[in-house]
Amino acid sequence: MKTVLITGTNRGIGLEFVRQYADDGWRVLACTRNPSTSSELNQLAAQFPDVIHIHALDVTNHEQIAQLSHELSTDKIDLLINNAGVYPTVRGATFHQVDYDAWGHAFKVNSMAPLKMADAFFSQISRSELKKIVTITSKMGSVADNRGGGSYVYRSSKSALNIVMKSLAIDLESKGFIVALLHPGWVRTDMGGPNGLISAEKSVSGMRHVIDGLTHTDTGKFFAFDGQIVPW
Repeated sequence: MKTVLITGTNRGIGLEFVRQYADDGWRVLACTRNPSTSSELNQLAAQFPDVIHIHALDVTNHEQIAQLSHELSTDKIDLLINNAGVYPTVRGATFHQVDYDAWGHAFKVNSMAPLKMADAFFSQISRSELKKIVTITSKMGSVADNRGGGSYVYRSSKSALNIVMKSLAIDLESKGFIVALLHPGWVRTDMGGPNGLISAEKSVSGMRHVIDGLTHTDTGKFFAFDGQIVPW
C-alpha cells in the first residue's frame, strides 16, 4: 500500500485529494489545523477507517511539524502533497491597500511551509520508491502570465514558492527525488469562489494523472492540472 501525506485537507482541493487517494487504496495521512472542526474530513475518514489517518498540523508551526515527523519517524511516505495555502483578500490585492502583516503570514504558509515539510519528512520520503514531492501553486505566481497586475500578496508568495521548489528539485535530483509544481486551475472552492471554471473533482483527477506520470525528467517543472507546462 502506497502512502501519501497531504496538508490542508479540511476542505476543497485537499479534501478531494484525500477522497480520491483513499478510494484508490492509498494510505492517506491527512493533515489539518483543527481536526475537531473538520467535519467533512472526519466523515470521510469514517468511510475509510483503515486508510485515512487524520493529524493535527498548522504548517506555520515548525515545532508541530517536527513533532509529527517524529511521530511518523518509521513510516515510508511515497508522496508528499503540499496543499495548504492562503489567499488573503483583505488589503492585499491593490496598490496603496496592502496589509504587510498579512503578506508576511502568506509567505509563512505559501512559501516557507512547503520547504519545511520537505525538510522534516525527508527521511520518510527517502525510504520510498516514488520519492515524489508535489506542491500546489498557482498560475498567479507566474511572472510571464501576469497580465492583470494587483494581487501583490498572493502572487508574490506563489512566485517565491515556485523558485523554492525549483531549487529543491535541483538539490534533491541526485538523491532520486522528483519535485514538481502544480496549478490546479480556477476551482470552485471556498478559496476559488463560486465562479471557478472547474470542480475540485476534475482538478484533482487531472493533477493525480500528472502526478502518476511524473518521471525524473519532469523534476523542477511547473504543470497545470491538464498536464500543460506553465511558464515561469
